Amino acid sequence: MPCPEFRMPASDAARQTLAELASRAAALRAACGGNLLECFGLVPDPRDPRGIRHSLACVPALCTAAVLCGNASFEDVAAWAHRAPPQVLEACGARRNALGILVAPHPDTTERIFRELGAPALAHHAGAYLALRQVHGPVTFPLAGPCWLPAVAVDGKAVRGAAGPDGKIPYLLAAATHGSGIVLAEHLIGPKTNEVPEFGPLLRDLNEYYPLAGHVITADAGHTVKAHAALICEELLAHYVMTVKLNTPALYRELDELDWRKAPRLVTEERGHGRWERRTIQVLDAPEHIRKRFPHARQVALVERYVTRTVRVKKGKRWIRQQRRSAVAVFIITSLSSREAGPEHIAAYVRGHWTIEVRHEVALRE
Repeated sequence: MPCPEFRMPASDAARQTLAELASRAAALRAACGGNLLECFGLVPDPRDPRGIRHSLACVPALCTAAVLCGNASFEDVAAWAHRAPPQVLEACGARRNALGILVAPHPDTTERIFRELGAPALAHHAGAYLALRQVHGPVTFPLAGPCWLPAVAVDGKAVRGAAGPDGKIPYLLAAATHGSGIVLAEHLIGPKTNEVPEFGPLLRDLNEYYPLAGHVITADAGHTVKAHAALICEELLAHYVMTVKLNTPALYRELDELDWRKAPRLVTEERGHGRWERRTIQVLDAPEHIRKRFPHARQVALVERYVTRTVRVKKGKRWIRQQRRSAVAVFIITSLSSREAGPEHIAAYVRGHWTIEVRHEVALRE
């Protein structure tokens, strides 16, 4: 059966909402165990109740299935949902007509629902659904010795395939789990502000349905500010692992002046795919003057990463192999004491945050 054409072109708001859905499609499928309708059961319907034929949960469930089948554009997703086979329509809660035949939503209905629902609302409810299935249970503070704690990374990301009224790609501040990279919550960054003012509201909203007590919050250097450290430790009862760079010159200078030669060095190496990576970390208990400068600081660390990559470059008419070397060194400050985290734990939290940053950078380029 041919798919009817859109009466009106899909709006930017609808496309942005679909982009949010697409970024979570794989995570929603894994979390729901195949019952996509369950993912959107609690999403409030913004439509006028008069004349509603298709349930709100049915439409995003069908569109999630369309994305998982490889459809990317809004037109392709809406067309796939309209032509979905009966077993898919039934699984996604499609309505039946007077003859008992399952009826798929028209593409215009899909566009209208996505436009009225909006990307922030969909992102919030999808994040809440995923967060409920990521809860690790009550987290107790370790007493016997260092152990692994669940970690959440706070980082900015761009919305793929979307553009705001000014033609610019919307930018979001997101909280994602380490390892799986599942986005639990996100806030839209306004055009005349930056990530820093949204840090507190983002974590407070997340804490309402995903308790952060006992978790480790990782953030880049832009969020290494006293107010954020106090919020994490005093209000959320969590821990922080933050990067220190030159945007906090006094703290950076004091860390740089510490005698790192006396600190024990933990070294790890990895090889594979033409890449050799050597990572080192040195950890010290935070001196008294650093504790006074930055709230709840318990340990500080120096992390160094050396990477050697083998690449092929063209020289004349021949391709030859060359080695490219790079080195990165950063300071880390954390509220985790030596009783709660050893060097290997801090190194893993830092690397976990870098992994989330790389994922977001790849999403921005795509």
